[in-house]
Amino acid sequence: MLSKILLLYAHPSPSRSEVNQPLFQVAKQLPFVTAVDLYHEYPKLDIDIEREQQRLLDHDLIIFQFPFFWYSTPAILKEWQDLVLEYGFAYGSEGNALHGKRFMCAITTGGSEKAYRADGYNHFTIKELLQPLEQTANITGMKYLPPFALFGSRTAVEEGRLEAHKQCWQRTLTALYQQGYDLAGVQAQPTLNDAVDAQMLNPQED
Repeated sequence: MLSKILLLYAHPSPSRSEVNQPLFQVAKQLPFVTAVDLYHEYPKLDIDIEREQQRLLDHDLIIFQFPFFWYSTPAILKEWQDLVLEYGFAYGSEGNALHGKRFMCAITTGGSEKAYRADGYNHFTIKELLQPLEQTANITGMKYLPPFALFGSRTAVEEGRLEAHKQCWQRTLTALYQQGYDLAGVQAQPTLNDAVDAQMLNPQED
């Protein structure tokens, strides 16, 4: 069964984005991804709740794509969650609209991967720092996937890492669309990048 993918992109300054904007463009070019630039659609943060809820209903996999600023999401994604994931729709005794869907984050960090360890600069792993979003998935009945992450994003272009990351992103989205993977095995990986490297999340050959 093929998966309908909704990607919600949030970058407060896309013109200055060296990594997130190119990744968003990769997703936009895939016919099986509905790619939405939230800051472009809602420059005044006047989010259309019914429209966004319908988007959720129409898709199987929900992706938040954003730069990981100050251990959280950009402001519009928090506003989106506060308004769209309302009681009676996303949670509560009758709020089961999202049950069985899948949820993940596609993030970039300025810091290196080793900075996201107990003994590193940030003291916590990416999995630990993303636990509020993991719990959001849990309470709304969605299956949480590990993040697709690019560490050290500030130097990704000058170090020549961006093109390989874009190719990995396209393979990841295609594999998620095809759903040709073991959910439990993928969930056990620290990031989806690790699942790709372990050949647990790769697109099927035609």
